[in-house]
Amino acid sequence: MERPVIKQLIDAINAHDLDAVVRTFADDVVSGWPAHPARSVHGADAVRRNWAMIFARFPDIHIEVTASAVAGDDFWGEFHYVRPGAADMRGVKVVTVRGDRIVAARFYMEEVDALAPAHPMPNVSPDDVPATARG
Repeated sequence: MERPVIKQLIDAINAHDLDAVVRTFADDVVSGWPAHPARSVHGADAVRRNWAMIFARFPDIHIEVTASAVAGDDFWGEFHYVRPGAADMRGVKVVTVRGDRIVAARFYMEEVDALAPAHPMPNVSPDDVPATARG
C-alpha cells in the first residue's frame, strides 16, 4: 500500500475514530457508487454523517485491503468489510489522492452472499471429471 492516507483511513475506521476518518478527506471530496448513485456523498460534512451512521449501525466494523495497485493519483484496492451482525462486504474502491487527502472515491462493493450454493457433487474434484464429461 503506497498511499499513507489510505493506511490512515483504514486505521481510523478500525479504531472507530470519526474525527480521524474525516481528516483523511478533502473538504470537497466526491464519493460515488456508480451502480448505486443514491449512496454517493459530496463533501467532508457528508462523509462525517455517513461514517457516523455506519459506526452507529456497525459498532464493530473492521476493514482490510486484500490487494492493491497504484496508478498515478489513483489507489485501487480490493476491500473486505467485516460487519458483525450483517453481511460482509467485498469489492473494489478506486481512491484519488492529492497530497495527503482523499479527493475522490468510487465504490464497487457488494454484500457477500450468506451461503455459497452447495456443490452438486461435493466429494468430486473438477480434476476427477473426465474431459469428455466437462462439455
